[in-house]
Amino acid sequence: MVAIIFEMFGYSFLVRAFIVGALVSVCAALLGVSLVLKRYSMIGDGLSHVGFGSLALATALNAAPLTVAIPIVIAAAFLLLRLSENSKIKGDAAVALISTGSLAVGVIIISQTTGMNTDVCNYLFGSILAMAKTDVYLSIALSAVVLVLFMLFYHKLFAITFDETFAKAAGIKTGLYNMLIALLTALTIVLGMRIMGAMLISSLIIFPALSSMRLFKKFKSVTFSSAVISIVCFFVGVVISYIYATPTGASVVLINLIVFVLFWLTENLLNSGAVNKLQGVKS
Repeated sequence: MVAIIFEMFGYSFLVRAFIVGALVSVCAALLGVSLVLKRYSMIGDGLSHVGFGSLALATALNAAPLTVAIPIVIAAAFLLLRLSENSKIKGDAAVALISTGSLAVGVIIISQTTGMNTDVCNYLFGSILAMAKTDVYLSIALSAVVLVLFMLFYHKLFAITFDETFAKAAGIKTGLYNMLIALLTALTIVLGMRIMGAMLISSLIIFPALSSMRLFKKFKSVTFSSAVISIVCFFVGVVISYIYATPTGASVVLINLIVFVLFWLTENLLNSGAVNKLQGVKS
């Protein structure tokens, strides 16, 4: 196994994938805890579909994918937030409206320009070969921005995650910090789409947070555990993808699913053990 890992790091495209994937995994896991607790987890799925449409547009215009996708996805994130808060179109309906519409626009653009070829699969399900050096540099810079902003405003994000009404009463500008979460999520989605694809990127947001919540109850513990789980699952998924020639994004998601099941089983075993011990004390 060690020899295989060293062999993998001999390929420059895999090194780029590991660097970007690790950064995106951490960003997605940190944001995922707040999004899952606020029941905004499906916003990642909606924004990934918007990202697909923007990547299709970039292809049609022969432009740099990230430079086109980033502003479009950020604008869509703010629009989703506004629709959810101030419109008759609420929550999941707003996500479905924008995500399906963006996906349809992306498919039409591609079908009328490059045609429905293998590029579509790369957009939908990801490809580690898609990471160029310029993408890596931009991804590192934007990931650093996401991590720094998250750490700077950690306590504010914690407050609006658990009790937004109390946070607003305490003088915290909840609208501003909700927009910050939307901005950071949009950046993370765009960065991860090249590797994970539009259909699978939201799993990096959802799975690590749900797995951590099975065993940990404190916000800080869940956040730290999510980051660790996300990085480990990404690394193992890429190794499995390399050994068995399976799609990278799907392999990472499968490992996340296995970890979630293991954490869920562990939670049930611990709870049943605690119940049996309590019954023994009572008897």
